[in-house]
Amino acid sequence: MRHVHRWQSWFSQANTGPAMRAKPTITAAFALLLAGAAQALAATLPIPPAGVIGVRDDMLAAGYWVAKAPASSAVILTPAQIAAENARLFAIDPSVYDLRKLARSLPRAQVAAWIGKLSKLPKRTLLDAHNQPIPQPVLQSVVANLALDRIPDTAPTRYGLAIRRTALRSFPTSLRVFTEPDNQDIDRFQESALFPGDPVVVAHTSADGKYLFVVSPRYAAWVDRTAIAEGTVSQVLSYGETAPFRIVTGAQIRTVFNPDVPAVSELALDMGTRLPLADIPAGQKVNGQGASESWVLQLPTRAANGAVQLQPALLPRTADSAPTALPLTQANIIRQAFKFLGERYGWGDDYNGRDCSGFVSDVYRSMGVQMPRNTGDQANSPALPHRLFTARDTHADRVAAIAAANIGDLVYIPGHVMMIIGFENNEPYVIHDTGGLMFKDGAGRLHTTGTNEVTLSPLLPLLTRDGRAYVDVMTSLVQIR
Repeated sequence: MRHVHRWQSWFSQANTGPAMRAKPTITAAFALLLAGAAQALAATLPIPPAGVIGVRDDMLAAGYWVAKAPASSAVILTPAQIAAENARLFAIDPSVYDLRKLARSLPRAQVAAWIGKLSKLPKRTLLDAHNQPIPQPVLQSVVANLALDRIPDTAPTRYGLAIRRTALRSFPTSLRVFTEPDNQDIDRFQESALFPGDPVVVAHTSADGKYLFVVSPRYAAWVDRTAIAEGTVSQVLSYGETAPFRIVTGAQIRTVFNPDVPAVSELALDMGTRLPLADIPAGQKVNGQGASESWVLQLPTRAANGAVQLQPALLPRTADSAPTALPLTQANIIRQAFKFLGERYGWGDDYNGRDCSGFVSDVYRSMGVQMPRNTGDQANSPALPHRLFTARDTHADRVAAIAAANIGDLVYIPGHVMMIIGFENNEPYVIHDTGGLMFKDGAGRLHTTGTNEVTLSPLLPLLTRDGRAYVDVMTSLVQIR
């Protein structure tokens, strides 16, 4: 199935670092888990009216899990260690791109390979918003808009900055397409998103001139041309390294409204976005407003000719931001993850939200840690410490690995990722951005709960659509340490 690396639909199908929590006592309850008696475990977990097994109201606060964390304030990695790991990621992981190392001219073969890897029509019938098959001539026009025959033999590399949160698409079109009737949560042309200030290399232009194929540090895809302001290599690549800066630590915050410059008025800024501060003389107004109660950001905007134009904008000091990345600690992992609790699931960062892999990467991004964008790339990254699981691993092996996991460790099953958030009576709990949950109660009755949001749940009772335990289809356990 295409996009299985990031798809989280309903009921989706040790390298161990320093111990950051006490190892569990082998109690009768824990021995029961090792024996694989998930149904017996389910009998001990309540199913509240909200429908998520084993979750009480008091568990829905970050403080509950911070208090239970055994080493909540201990630094897992220092900023220098994080910088070294990030450098290693961009040096050896083929799913990410070091824009500084791309050639100053792009050959046709490279551009065609990027586009060819991404822009493939799904084999399943594509439906429109009214559940009607999309006519072949429409799809043919979408493919023709790739303009593959217009890629020059070689062209100077162009650079740009994203000026707003904007969709990355598999084809140069805003057409939304679906593969399941009455399910419009997963647009099969939606890939990911860019955030304000993200640098890109501009590799190609669609036939209609409305879309650019861009390579960002974590994704290569099509984007609305009006969302990119082009500049020199120095302007673009130095922007994100400029200091001083603010890093967004809230789930999403916004700049101050102003009537003078709509491009930077109430601009959405997502967790982990890093933006430089403008050098504004004391007492000077910004966009008609005093700046003493706000941070003055220097944001990229797009001039009439498409060029980068930096514009000051105000960010309230009350907004959730910081002068540096947050320390990588268990407490911060928990607090940052819980800031998304209840946010609607957004496939490929659609619906102004994010999907399962976008969720975990944004949490870690706020602490300075860079990760690949998609679940498959995260789970298998040569730069991230991980343990892979195969058919040779028994149920007991898998449960034992989870029992020894630390807060913040990432559990991968095909198409989905979950973050270990803590342990309740030796039962591992996860926070994840998911379409829904399936599990059995103590009497063996099957329950399905539609969530479609960032959700807290125990891990071991969860089942795939075909009835297998999540833990039994676990493919990887990634540890950021």
